Amino acid sequence: MVVDCGEVSIQGDDSVGVYPSSDWAERGFCKQCGTHLFYRLKEGGFYAIPVGMLDGEDDWQFAEQVFIDSKPGYYSFAEKTRNLTGEELFAQFGAE
Repeated sequence: MVVDCGEVSIQGDDSVGVYPSSDWAERGFCKQCGTHLFYRLKEGGFYAIPVGMLDGEDDWQFAEQVFIDSKPGYYSFAEKTRNLTGEELFAQFGAE
């Protein structure tokens, strides 16, 4: 689960590794322990940060699920959310 963040400022960025996970996005991780830090689009400024890294666990609203067409059948969230297929998500961000 992630939070869509606006501008992101990372302290100690010399300890952050970045992996180009696709043609349009990359993932950041800690070079020391391997913790996943973010997912970001290469263009457009979209950053997604794992919600567990942020304070205020009671302040978040679970509002959207993406790649719903690839979701395993062994779980289902009780919250009513906006559900996007992979195709719908890519169309939203203009990726192919």
